[in-house]
Amino acid sequence: MAQVFKTRVTEELGIEHPIIQGGMMWVSQPELVAAVSEAGGLGILTALTFETAEGLSDAIARTRALTDRPFGVNLTFLPTLIPKDYGSLIDAIVDEGIGIVETAGHNPEPYIERIKAGGAKVIHKCTSVRFAKKAEAIGCDFVSIDGCECAGHPGEEDITSLVLIPVTVDAVKIPVIASGGFADARGLVAALALGADAVNMGTRFVATREAPAHDNVKEWLVTASEVDTMYVMRSLRNTERVLRNPVAEKVVEMEGRGATIQELAPLVTGKNGLRVLKDGETDVGLMAAGQSVGLVHDVPAVRDLIESIIDEARQITGKRLMGMIA
Repeated sequence: MAQVFKTRVTEELGIEHPIIQGGMMWVSQPELVAAVSEAGGLGILTALTFETAEGLSDAIARTRALTDRPFGVNLTFLPTLIPKDYGSLIDAIVDEGIGIVETAGHNPEPYIERIKAGGAKVIHKCTSVRFAKKAEAIGCDFVSIDGCECAGHPGEEDITSLVLIPVTVDAVKIPVIASGGFADARGLVAALALGADAVNMGTRFVATREAPAHDNVKEWLVTASEVDTMYVMRSLRNTERVLRNPVAEKVVEMEGRGATIQELAPLVTGKNGLRVLKDGETDVGLMAAGQSVGLVHDVPAVRDLIESIIDEARQITGKRLMGMIA
């Protein structure tokens, strides 16, 4: 399929379509990442999934065996009960010659020089305009802005993508990637109209054949609606959007009673989240998902998904929108 939408992101990252797969813990594995890149988007591995530098290097090698197209690595700096060895992961990224790094969470400024020393372009995920401006100031090449519709950590300000994208585009000169609420062609066209140069999709890519998630999880995403997500850990200012289940509801109930992170830890631990994804035990842990889950109705192959989005986006811009011009 010939390129339809040419943007600063497609040009500078060397990809065919302005579609980026979100860096998702345990889900962004070589098979999914390579499938997205092979289909013309940008796949992104998640470094913390592999825990060690050796594990990350192995995942990079496995991805390269599946595609010769560009892909990136996500490195998320978040508070954890067990400190992460970010230095060795960055060393692996640099040593492997990764050309695209997506950072998220805390300010990446302490690590920017080391990351870029290997020649990588840096995308930083932000949840507010002030963070986007800071990312630009410290040398990030792109900013991915998360509206509060997104899965995972949306920040604490609850600004929707419809407003957050254009105000961010107005505030920075570097390319903006729209994240939070995107799952189909309509979202892609809307994001481009708002000034973004690409969309980042996470939840939608979990419901694909190549995603390493249990069939029970994929079915959960297909049957869930846009009202079936909820916030947890807001009382700790570490808000996360997840699918509604008994664990999420218990966490919120405990937060209402003033529970500490130590008291919540047995419920919110990533070990239980891994059981959800790997074993399909949907009631034992938290499952991150965005409100775009309401737009997920099937489990296609990645290539079919991306090609259908691009084809439908072409029809929207070439027929529907142009047809409205008198």
